[in-house]
Amino acid sequence: MATDVKPNAFARFGNDLHSGARSYPFVGKRRLWLALAALLMAVSVLIPAVGGGFNLGIDFRGGSEFVVSKTAHVDVATGERVIHEKAKDASEVHVTNIAPGTIRAQMSKLSDDETLQVKKALQEAYGVSENDVTSSFVGPTWGADVTRQAFWGLVVFVILALVGMAFYFRTWKMSLASIAGLFFTVVVTVGLYAAFGFEITPSAIIGFLTILSYSLYDSVVVFDKIRENTDGVLERRDTTFAEQINLAVNQTLVRSINTAIVGVLPVGAILFIGAFMLGAGTLQDLSLSLFVGILVGMFGTLFVSAPLYATLRLGEAKIREHTAKVESGDFKDDEEAEESDSEDSAADDSEDSAEAPAKKSVKKPARATIEIHRVNVSD
Repeated sequence: MATDVKPNAFARFGNDLHSGARSYPFVGKRRLWLALAALLMAVSVLIPAVGGGFNLGIDFRGGSEFVVSKTAHVDVATGERVIHEKAKDASEVHVTNIAPGTIRAQMSKLSDDETLQVKKALQEAYGVSENDVTSSFVGPTWGADVTRQAFWGLVVFVILALVGMAFYFRTWKMSLASIAGLFFTVVVTVGLYAAFGFEITPSAIIGFLTILSYSLYDSVVVFDKIRENTDGVLERRDTTFAEQINLAVNQTLVRSINTAIVGVLPVGAILFIGAFMLGAGTLQDLSLSLFVGILVGMFGTLFVSAPLYATLRLGEAKIREHTAKVESGDFKDDEEAEESDSEDSAADDSEDSAEAPAKKSVKKPARATIEIHRVNVSD
């Protein structure tokens, strides 16, 4: 016996969005969303400016680094205590568990005597041999090179994305709106790093650049649907350009949410399992930037790119005129033009029918049929 399978709540939610039964005012409240986005970007810029900057890793600021392997325990408080005892002038001390049985300690640059004392103290505190404790000095030059290369990589990416999307969508306004969503994603993500004191390392920089591609992909999906819905909308009398943009964003809302969830789940697994449980510092830096950036990128597309594109297009004269006609129901000029065209067409048809009897019918010659007899010739 066949039974009807009822869709779950999320499926019904998606169906209602796609059909227009349920709708959220992404375009109707576009000024509010853009104002909030501008406020978030301003706060993201002010936080590091007022709060003293970012928490830069040792690769950017330079300093001394110790790595202790094969430790009997991984208590980071022990490492911090012995470092402060042997190097009282050391600042920015960070002791982390980077792998099972491995401790890393980073701090400001130490003198040669302080380096030897800290190395011996770490050896005794963690119960390891002298060969299991390595010390090194990391200069800030490499971090500066990474920053410069990341900046030029960002510039090249933005230029190529701006030009490529302008050709793909055949309008610079979609391209500009997409790039605005990219900047929102990067600025807010970096602002969150500054607000919560997350450490910015070269791995985090790689994550920042990676989320650009995700944000761009999400924008392309939404704008493809917008282009499909707005194609020929100026010839319709039952809907406006703004309504079709809003419908397109609502129709792709579930897809944007699903894409974000699919992207966040593996990244979250790497972040919470690989980093916090296994202590992999590099994985933590990379996955944290991706985790934050993917979520921010989804909001950037929905609340920045799409509303900004609507703002850029709704000011056009043709769209304003069409919107006014749909809202007022005044299509008299169009109806009169259609009636005039139909009358001209009817007059042409009557003239053709009057001239038809006067024309002599030309009798076409009968088509000759030629039979071809094929003869099989055998040797």
